[in-house]
Amino acid sequence: MEVKPSRLTDKKCVPCNLKELRPMNEDSAHTLMPQVDEWNLVNEDGVLKLRRSWTVKTFTLGLEFFKKVAVLAENEGHHPDLHLVGWNNVTIEIWTHAVGGLTENDFILAAKIDTLNVSDLLRRKPSN
Repeated sequence: MEVKPSRLTDKKCVPCNLKELRPMNEDSAHTLMPQVDEWNLVNEDGVLKLRRSWTVKTFTLGLEFFKKVAVLAENEGHHPDLHLVGWNNVTIEIWTHAVGGLTENDFILAAKIDTLNVSDLLRRKPSN
């Protein structure tokens, strides 16, 4: 008997063209949010998405950040929306375009993005 992984980072995204893939409702999304607690659950015109922002040190480090995310996204076969706003504000939105909402794939990708080693690219928060 095969035991399915329960941690999102142990899972792999499934193809988005599967006929049985459906968008999850907000209650289902809230059950997975603790595993991606730095992400925000947003509702844009009835479409649920995950969104998270970072501040990078420089414009080119923002592009380096995106490169790391791009490699991960390609490996998962699931691609987020990447935004570089201003010269150093990075925002990522994740949702499954093929179904018009969130699926477990989005949470898997968000959890894996959180494991990327990007601390050297980020601006340090001022200490109090």
